[in-house]
Amino acid sequence: WYQRRVRGRILISEVPTMAIEEVFLYNNTSVIQDEVLCHRLGLLPINIDSRLFEMKGEGVEADAKNTLQFKLKMRCKRNKKAPTDTTNPEEIYTNTKVYTRHIDWEPLGNQREWLKGGVKFCHDDILINVLRPGQEIDMTMHAVKGIGSDHAKFSPVATATYRLLPEIQLLKEFRGAAAEKLKSCFSPGVIEIENGVAVVKNARLDSGSREVLRHPELAEGVKLLKLRDHFIFTIESTGAVDPLELLREAVKVLKGKCEVYRKELDVLT
Repeated sequence: WYQRRVRGRILISEVPTMAIEEVFLYNNTSVIQDEVLCHRLGLLPINIDSRLFEMKGEGVEADAKNTLQFKLKMRCKRNKKAPTDTTNPEEIYTNTKVYTRHIDWEPLGNQREWLKGGVKFCHDDILINVLRPGQEIDMTMHAVKGIGSDHAKFSPVATATYRLLPEIQLLKEFRGAAAEKLKSCFSPGVIEIENGVAVVKNARLDSGSREVLRHPELAEGVKLLKLRDHFIFTIESTGAVDPLELLREAVKVLKGKCEVYRKELDVLT
């Protein structure tokens, strides 16, 4: 229950992050429609600790404690200094590709004082749009604090999974060609050959393919098990929060829920 709760509910949908919520679009003459462009912006991971901010309530004005403001303005033009024989759009035009590094953070209030390192996106080379001469985008964006259950853009993880630790038992000795064949049935590093004999080197690396069971001459000498009290968590962060910190925050959320349930039970009893 604990593992499913942390992975399936809390990590994915209840650990808060910051994401672009409002886009004030002044001009967009690119080929991407306004709605699609705004949706792409909302999915950009922002490298900022959401614990520094408050949740922005309904009808509450944007301020330094609940909002991050960004500005993006670019216009594509022909490059008059481009080589005459080139066909590369990045040489023929200027500002042809719009990346996250072109988005500027505009501090609200005293944010520059307590966000000394500034605010950036997790990666500065995420492609947002492609422009051609005469096309322009001009907008202001507001990022707020939210959770994945409200919208997937607030989810801090791209993937969060868990599995039981594999255990591989060799019931007989494998040598020569049989040892080599056994080794090839598992992920690299699981089975190694030492002094001509196959041994289990690192069962943790096993992908669970069970390929060995397809070979009767090998299957009878191998037993595949799972340790039911050893779980392996895999947390793939979007980049906004370190995976280990995400796990800590998820446990805090779970402890808070348990405390609420405990108080409710105390009232009932």
